[in-house]
Amino acid sequence: MRILPPLILLLFVAACGGGGDSSSNNNQVDTAPATPPDTTSPPADNPTDPSSVCDASPTGVNWDALMNEDCNELSQYNLFADSSDPTQGPIGTGMAYQLSSELFTNYAQKYRFVFLPEASQITYRAEDTFSLPVGSVLTKTFSLPSDTQLSGREHQTVIETRLLIHRESGWTTLAYVWDQGVATLNVVGADIAHTFNHQGEQVSFDYHVPSRAECKLCHQLNDNDVSRIAPIGLKAQLLNHQIETSNGQTQLRHWQSLGMLAGLANNESIPHAPNITDDSGDLTARAKGYIDINCAHCHRSEGFASISGLRLGFHVDHTSYPYGVCKQPPGWDGGEKGLSYDIIPGDAEHSIMVYRQELNGAKDRMPPIGRAMVHTEAITVIRQWIDIMSPSIGDCQA
Repeated sequence: MRILPPLILLLFVAACGGGGDSSSNNNQVDTAPATPPDTTSPPADNPTDPSSVCDASPTGVNWDALMNEDCNELSQYNLFADSSDPTQGPIGTGMAYQLSSELFTNYAQKYRFVFLPEASQITYRAEDTFSLPVGSVLTKTFSLPSDTQLSGREHQTVIETRLLIHRESGWTTLAYVWDQGVATLNVVGADIAHTFNHQGEQVSFDYHVPSRAECKLCHQLNDNDVSRIAPIGLKAQLLNHQIETSNGQTQLRHWQSLGMLAGLANNESIPHAPNITDDSGDLTARAKGYIDINCAHCHRSEGFASISGLRLGFHVDHTSYPYGVCKQPPGWDGGEKGLSYDIIPGDAEHSIMVYRQELNGAKDRMPPIGRAMVHTEAITVIRQWIDIMSPSIGDCQA
């Protein structure tokens, strides 16, 4: 494992997409962009104070430590029954949850859990990320497969666990890297070599664990010159899908029945964003759901790429200029193809939204961090979606 120093922030302001080539046996991964180091955070190599609450031994979740300290080892928070397995067995109020469409991270399987303070609730929002009370904790564990066509923990290697903790001062991010059953805090980021079989080919690449500063690229919002960290995936359309319950409820209705979700009316119609590869789902909902989870956190008015003017939220009209129809991105030269517009209705081949998902140079790929290869299955669907758009939606040559 190689530890990377913080790097100079690269400004990415153009359309959403990304690149890389997963067909190569020797993928070359460009250095991911990073913001200047977060000087408010303790250095990663500082030992935990022996008298700190991290060393307490509570019978349940170590809430005191979660709310007050960045513990050196994930196990010190006591979130899971088996401290060496963050993929199951949450303690206390911990509950597993799933997103119907996910941010692509090199075919990693993700295990998500939400922990709420006792007698507290998540607040439902119809068109934005849900509001979680102070004291909430979100965990997401990334596990890489040995073969992308095989499922199950026995075919995976756990790489990292990320925490989002809602403290009194706001949300904070922590990343823990796994090595021989122990997850250790890593503030500065790391590259971890991995090889798997993908569609009959051996693919080698460096999986990038983000630095604490890089986490801010996706999770930081700016409201009236005030910056704050916020969750990304807890949205209605991504959580509104069937899960295994005794009464066949959707995940959102199940949360409501447990009393952990407030503000959702019993008769409210909730949209659903199917997985990008779900052929039974509505094509537009599949494409927009994927674009929302992979791009919209930056491409919104409060996001890191706000200057681009591109707005890629699920509820934004996809036939509009703000969504990219006949829109020229500022600050990007069009690449080797010399493309001009984010989306050209009926012409995916010349749409930047597709092209930048096929590129892998640090200056050109979108999303700028989080992956080292092309998500070919998703690009195929997005191409199909743009190709069937009526050219009458917009005249990009006018």
